[in-house]
Amino acid sequence: MATPAQWLAGARPRTLPAAVVPVVVGTGVAASYGAAVWWRALLALLVSLILQIGVNYANDYSDGVRGTDEARVGPLRLVGSRVASPRSVLLAALGCFLAAAVAGLVLVVATRAWWLLAVGALAIAAAWFYTGGSRPYGYRALGEISVFVFFGLVAVAGTTYVQMERLPWLAVAAAVPVGLLACALLVVNNLRDIVTDTPAGKRTLAVVLGDARTRVLYVVCVLAPFLVALALAWARPFAALTVLALPLALVPARTVKDGGQGRALIDTLQRTGRLQLAFGALFTLGLALTL
Repeated sequence: MATPAQWLAGARPRTLPAAVVPVVVGTGVAASYGAAVWWRALLALLVSLILQIGVNYANDYSDGVRGTDEARVGPLRLVGSRVASPRSVLLAALGCFLAAAVAGLVLVVATRAWWLLAVGALAIAAAWFYTGGSRPYGYRALGEISVFVFFGLVAVAGTTYVQMERLPWLAVAAAVPVGLLACALLVVNNLRDIVTDTPAGKRTLAVVLGDARTRVLYVVCVLAPFLVALALAWARPFAALTVLALPLALVPARTVKDGGQGRALIDTLQRTGRLQLAFGALFTLGLALTL
């Protein structure tokens, strides 16, 4: 039976910035229009965090029962390391999805935007079928697209919408750098796992692109957000504050560019999470401040 510490490790806390940052940035957009509703923002954050944890448990379960995680290098996998039964991890994932659905339903009722039910259902389906089901799209090089859509566009725009009850252009534009940084987390994770995913038949985008091109993609994902933020400075001048986070991007970008492997990429994953948090905080402040 897994210990509480192992369940926490299985939730992959280092990936949680991908859930926090889009909600914070979406709230920054709403604040820039004087329309932030803090209880709705906190509820959106709860939905995003629980859904991310559910995704992580679902991936642990699906990859574990397929045997994909048996020889991997990286954080603990509950099923793959046999510290928890597949059934218990599956129930944890489904419990997270249910809790996220209930919390999301409160926002749907508050906004009376019933079409958000379909968005929530798609998000849960995307979470499960990333590695679950008979034809998981994460095994077909589509993981990064899903992350960009759901942890970028949907999360940022959705957070703004449930507070403003309308969708300004700035929410969509602000979602782009957020989605790219979320993709960076997945890219470096899959880069590390090329050596185990390839023989397991898991065709991630990293496996399809190969080692060299995946490294280029990672560097693009961590540096392009700064260009987007600077481009938005014409509308929100303080968005340029994001350049203060640029030093945090240089070390992981250099590690990946110079061919880092194995545990060096685990450190890069951690650094990418810290970059995402710093960029998100500065970007949120820059969007919220108006002249």
